[in-house]
Amino acid sequence: MLCALRKLGLFALTLWAAVTINFFLPRLMPGDPADAALARLAQNGPVTDATRAAIEAQLGLPTGNLWDQYVSYLQQVVTLDFGVSFTYYPQSVSELVADALPYTLILVGLVTVIAFIGGTLLGVLAAWKRGTWLDALPTIGGSFASAFPYFWTALLLLFFLGYVLRWFPSSGAYSVTSDPGLNWQFIGDAAYHAALPAVTILVTSLGGWILGMRNTMISTLGDDYVTFAEANGLRKRTVALRYAARNAILPNLTSFGLALGGVVGGSLLVEQVFGYPGVGYLLFNAVINQDYPLMQAMFLMITVSVLVANFLVDILYGVLDPRTRR
Repeated sequence: MLCALRKLGLFALTLWAAVTINFFLPRLMPGDPADAALARLAQNGPVTDATRAAIEAQLGLPTGNLWDQYVSYLQQVVTLDFGVSFTYYPQSVSELVADALPYTLILVGLVTVIAFIGGTLLGVLAAWKRGTWLDALPTIGGSFASAFPYFWTALLLLFFLGYVLRWFPSSGAYSVTSDPGLNWQFIGDAAYHAALPAVTILVTSLGGWILGMRNTMISTLGDDYVTFAEANGLRKRTVALRYAARNAILPNLTSFGLALGGVVGGSLLVEQVFGYPGVGYLLFNAVINQDYPLMQAMFLMITVSVLVANFLVDILYGVLDPRTRR
């Protein structure tokens, strides 16, 4: 109980630090969104102080001293009211994030879970059958696929399958003729548009899970308790899964927690290449346009997700390995 309370206190302290850094980080960037609007107006003539004040008021730029802004920001965090986006004015930040988040969660989240499960099982198989073709095929193939960066694989698939062969759409999350909603026609169309981004993320991330699980499990297979289990005549599948894999999966589980927490941040480069309207695409536009409210909301969402995922993985560690409870 004391250990759980200590972890919970550390989680709260880390969350406060992340929220505070998230407040100061955009304000350390040079310039502000009003400068970009004034630069466009300056092409038609001189800009007065009154014009600048009107633009700042229209964009809802923060006013007052830094402490007042910080208190107002904490109130916004508690109420989940992050104001109006500068880039997509007059849409609110909450509406923009709510529209983009489902696409990212379904695309990146589902693919991350599939890659983790598939890569972990292939890593177990490769370690158990080490030295055979069942070891060489997934490890060499996974190493080759993961050697290429996300954006290069995305561009390659987009060029050949999108432009040359025209098997898949080159951008967007669904066709302009589709009616978004919970119907099979829209779901099928959305899955068709998400195919190339999903394959890109799956191919480039699968190798890491395979190699990580294989290397850890090979080390675990040499431990005494695995040898003792084999000497007692237990089935090979039982020894591989319940004894070796259960202990070898712990490092992979930590990485999975980090990856799962980062899912809400989307895959920025992949979404940018395919023009996929997820959180990563939204974040890129927010940074380019110095959209403070949108950046703060998305940075905070990503940070909290990573912290929660790490906290849950830490608790799950105690379930899988009783030694960590001490």
